[in-house]
Amino acid sequence: MTKSIVTEPSIENTAPRAENTAPGTADTAGADDFPLTGLDSLHFAVGNATQAAFFYSVGLGMRCVAYTGPETGQRDFRSYVLESGDARFVISAALRSGSDLARHAEAHGDGVTDIALAVSDVEAAFAHTVARGAQPLEEPHEVSDDDGTIVRAAIATFGETRHSLIDRSRYHGVYAPGYVPREPLGRPEPAGVFHEIDHVVGNVALGKMDEWVDFYHRVMGFTNMQEFIGEEIATKYSSLMSKVVADGSRKVKIPLNEPAPGSRRSQIDEYLEFYGGPGVQHIALATDDIVSAVRRMRAVGIEFLTTPDSYYEMLPGWVGETHVAVEELQELGILADRDEDGYLLQIFTQPTGDRPTVFYELIERHGAQGFGKGNFKALFEAVEREQAKRGNL
Repeated sequence: MTKSIVTEPSIENTAPRAENTAPGTADTAGADDFPLTGLDSLHFAVGNATQAAFFYSVGLGMRCVAYTGPETGQRDFRSYVLESGDARFVISAALRSGSDLARHAEAHGDGVTDIALAVSDVEAAFAHTVARGAQPLEEPHEVSDDDGTIVRAAIATFGETRHSLIDRSRYHGVYAPGYVPREPLGRPEPAGVFHEIDHVVGNVALGKMDEWVDFYHRVMGFTNMQEFIGEEIATKYSSLMSKVVADGSRKVKIPLNEPAPGSRRSQIDEYLEFYGGPGVQHIALATDDIVSAVRRMRAVGIEFLTTPDSYYEMLPGWVGETHVAVEELQELGILADRDEDGYLLQIFTQPTGDRPTVFYELIERHGAQGFGKGNFKALFEAVEREQAKRGNL
């Protein structure tokens, strides 16, 4: 294993794309063979990291905890590390044009470059995934400073997204070598509005969903949690297909969407056009108090999708009683759904950047393990109303 200085953010995907890997070319991984311990972080490439970090601090209540840039000796990029509970975002922007980081932001707009996974053994995880068909991007290597050592590697996944494989067990610094502690930006509330990342949703091209589902089965031993096909996720205008893959502990859940034929462009088609290909569509943030979270976010200007009053007239009949009165759900535009394990409350923001691509979900679970299947029609109709305003339906 090699040692290196800090190389974040290294996002160039020069390996052949994993779409070219035929399903079934390697044995399916066992759920216990891939040493996954959880989700380490989400990395974003943006046009202006300073402004984006401020937005996430004020808008989502995240706390800035670490930083690297010219003041720390980093001459190529600027990065802010923000946390809320167990969730960690790393927001990076290039300081000069021509770099891969700058190219990524120009090609895709602000978006996720890396769904970084925490593993207990990077070398074993990397060898395991590559042996089963994953495209290697970074060989296992160590990054060290006086606070210890981080071991990392990386493989490719859908579009230009990657999975870094990270072991922090021997590191005790603020985030990683090359980063220094940073005072919070803006005025985030001490507890923020969410405590972890519930799931990360990827959009892929038509006909590619099953290939990527197979990738996660084969390479990491993930299994299907749910799938939604055709009429289950459809309006009179558009449709999509979706399957949810997850590790055995359900610490990492990745719904994968592809467009389906319809009379007009679906939200997936719109995303693929404006993002310039496959990528992360939205991030679901787990909260223990969705009512307070929505009120706080609205107060600082975060905009959510709207839901017609007719939705709430029918809601008690199929969801039953929740700890939030239906009148308050209606006031705030919060959706509800129930499955055999309990119920959930959820709401979706408008796209948070200039392009109609990345957005966020707040989700409060009370036993339910699903993803709001009963709300899909109402959600997609709300998205279509916004698409029509943009002229993209």
